[in-house]
Amino acid sequence: MAHNLCDWAERKNPSSFSEEVSTSHTDRLPNHKELYQFLVACQQASLEKGCTQIASISVEIPTVDPLAVLQIIGGTQKFQFYLEKRSENEAILAVDATIYTELKGVNRFQHAKTVIYNYLKDTWIWTEGKKNISFAGPHFFCFFTFFPLSKDSQFSSATIFLPRWQVACRKNRYTLVANVKVDPQVNLKLLLKEIYNQIAEIKGSENQPRFLTSINYSQLINSNSINAESFKSAVVSALKSIQANQFRKIVLANAIDIFSHQPFNVVNSLDNLRQRHPDCYIFSASNGKGQNFLGASPERLISIRERLLITDALAGSAPRGMTAAEDADFGERLLGSEKEQREHQFVLDFITQRLSELGLIPQCLPAPQLLKLSNIQHLWTPIQAQLLTNVHPLDIVAQLHPTPAVAGVPTQIVQEQIRRYETFDRSLYAAPLGWIDYQGNCEFIVGIRSALIDNNPLSATQDNTYRARLYAGAGIVAGSEPDKELAEIQLKLQALLKALL
Repeated sequence: MAHNLCDWAERKNPSSFSEEVSTSHTDRLPNHKELYQFLVACQQASLEKGCTQIASISVEIPTVDPLAVLQIIGGTQKFQFYLEKRSENEAILAVDATIYTELKGVNRFQHAKTVIYNYLKDTWIWTEGKKNISFAGPHFFCFFTFFPLSKDSQFSSATIFLPRWQVACRKNRYTLVANVKVDPQVNLKLLLKEIYNQIAEIKGSENQPRFLTSINYSQLINSNSINAESFKSAVVSALKSIQANQFRKIVLANAIDIFSHQPFNVVNSLDNLRQRHPDCYIFSASNGKGQNFLGASPERLISIRERLLITDALAGSAPRGMTAAEDADFGERLLGSEKEQREHQFVLDFITQRLSELGLIPQCLPAPQLLKLSNIQHLWTPIQAQLLTNVHPLDIVAQLHPTPAVAGVPTQIVQEQIRRYETFDRSLYAAPLGWIDYQGNCEFIVGIRSALIDNNPLSATQDNTYRARLYAGAGIVAGSEPDKELAEIQLKLQALLKALL
């Protein structure tokens, strides 16, 4: 269907495929005549309203691997976003920005909501054959830094962009969305030709990315490892503050830098991550300036589909066992641990309270389950709520970020303490990243188990030196042991390092 929230397509009769577009009977391009009429209507609206309109065009395409598409049409100087949950057979890729906004300040979530609303007022939507296609229509991709005012981040406090090209799959159905600007001066025939050419290139992409030469350990110039004594000292100091009732939980993160003579290959790293961590969200966000933030996060912040909200309380960790018996034993100890249960309860109570403050009625199971990942297992409680009121997804994101799973309790106090203990800027680490579509559906994850890849040379004197900064954190509560918390962080960092190289 097509509409500017005024259902343009309902006023048009479908036309047959134009003969001037060369297609095969098995792999046809979109209806040329109908699509051209749609663009004419957009251009007329632009003339009448005196401002540029956005045309969002959605078509079904044959099977493609979004990572292979990223390899073909991506580039270091383009905004990009990638999110995949392999166990659910779902992925979405956004490349290049038709429009984008970067925001700063403490009111970034509210301002981002206004930005999306204003863009949608001038957006027209066309879906091939008026089908009900997954991931059709405009999707706004958003990433936020952990702190609203970051001191040393390559990313703005909030970034919102509508991609030029979007490729997504859900349950083996594949959708391509093109978002283009239309104003009175644009040549519609040339614009249509450009759209067709890009669709044809994307359709012709391979079903999996070409694996390029990987970086191996011997090629690393240097790596700044964890300062173990410094981290354990911070844990001891935090435990004293907890004992003095200054706060009840704090998440302390660590970052290590690794350096290479070769640029890091983002597509390779994402492919490695999805192979190694099929139960996690594999993600990547690029600022269009050569920096990519990527990782494998087990933590969903919120998901909304057809007004059903799902979120997760995820806190409390244990390693996986080498045998089934050992693994079960670790899991049972995790479920029976008073310390781990207390850490988990902080997160659960926080989320349910914050959702209730928005007028929602959260529902969850009475006891946590085990979420078993490839190298670690967590206490996990999924939470659901029906959206009966007009609550915007970003209102919920603002209400939940940061959860005690990545900050602590109480939120305001521990954020100040995090800045005291950590010697690096968190940037996008442990922050919300995701998308919102024009119907209010969304998916946001928490950017943990992650790395910031900078494929710009470090300096003019180090033109062949590139850096990756790896992040991992651990929740500190009463009963935490410095050696065990250090081991947990090292486990998380090692898994990420293997995927990057």
